[in-house]
Amino acid sequence: QVQLVESGGGLVQPGGSLRLACAASGRMFSSAHMAWYRQAPGKQRELVAHITSVGTINYADPVKGRFAISRHNAKNTVYLQMNSLKPEDTAVYCCQGNFIGTDYWGQGTQVTVSA
Repeated sequence: QVQLVESGGGLVQPGGSLRLACAASGRMFSSAHMAWYRQAPGKQRELVAHITSVGTINYADPVKGRFAISRHNAKNTVYLQMNSLKPEDTAVYCCQGNFIGTDYWGQGTQVTVSA
């Protein structure tokens, strides 16, 4: 069983930055594909960024050039650095991991971008 625990959310002004972290339990993190999703009120969940076990990265168009996903395998942690935040980035951000074909999800962390 894998557990994913997010941290780093909060309230930030437009133009500000936040860094989210997702810590995973277990021994298979280095071989897992990891991703960040978000869900805003009244909207469907959407993929924000994805990083494979070998470091291939993809971003959703709305966050390209502003967000950066990274991973630290020795710490079993994946990060999402969010810069130039906009009010439309307000959402619950969830970490997702695919461990040997099985998907696991964290509980999510709230990010609110507001003046």
